[in-house]
Amino acid sequence: MWFKKKVKAKPEDKLKLPDGLWVKCETCGEILYRKELDKNLWICPNCNFHFRINCHNYISLLLDNASLDEQDQNLEPCDPLGFPEYKKKLKTDQQKTDMKEAVIYGFGQIGGIPLVFAVMDFRFRGGSMGSVVGEKIARAIRAAREKEIPLVVVSTSGGARMQEGIFSLMQMAKTSAELALLARKKIPYISIVTNPTTAGVMASYASLGDIIIAEPGALLGFTGARVAEQTIGEKFPPGLQRSESLLRHGMVDLVISRKDLRDTLIRILSIVSKHNHISSE
Repeated sequence: MWFKKKVKAKPEDKLKLPDGLWVKCETCGEILYRKELDKNLWICPNCNFHFRINCHNYISLLLDNASLDEQDQNLEPCDPLGFPEYKKKLKTDQQKTDMKEAVIYGFGQIGGIPLVFAVMDFRFRGGSMGSVVGEKIARAIRAAREKEIPLVVVSTSGGARMQEGIFSLMQMAKTSAELALLARKKIPYISIVTNPTTAGVMASYASLGDIIIAEPGALLGFTGARVAEQTIGEKFPPGLQRSESLLRHGMVDLVISRKDLRDTLIRILSIVSKHNHISSE
């Protein structure tokens, strides 16, 4: 017989794989094995796309012994405007992330150098900046000023939190004012911007670092391309709001792969610590 009859597999005969075993790259479309991707720090081996990671991943990646002495961990937002469903959404995110808000901060070390470290998490309300996010960033800045140790902030955010209205927008001025006081004391501030960092956060503390480091391909800017294009009636050039473009135009100082981020921070902190006589004991 020349041809064999094709038999259609029954649904129960198909290979059953655990949910989330494979991940599709957002840039190149490559199907990636989750465990291998995790070993590669969530960087696509095919196109170098940096997947979004959470705050605990950054703590493990950057801090000595993956250890952060977290401060103000029970500080949580209220609902100042009585915004519909806001309390419910906060509760959902708190349960999902086991965090009280979209940022955590505390004391740690990188390469033996003591510092204040703050890191945002996009899983919580898209990393949006409400009154508590602004307050915790402000407290992190004050702690660096009082202890006279460097400040490192890892940002990821969709911007100001609309459910808190003007209370959210006030955080832009508050955090910027605190950074001005930090600068007067010549305390180094390193800002790390990741995908995405936009709107109110990018327009305040994320863009005010003495040194601004961006991850490759990160979306950075004030207004998203779609809204801006509708406003000006023109299409943006490809890659205009990505970190490589901002590097070319002097808006960021370095674009560094996640694999090299800790070593880069150690080198920078070693230089600025010697210059500012910061102890590494």
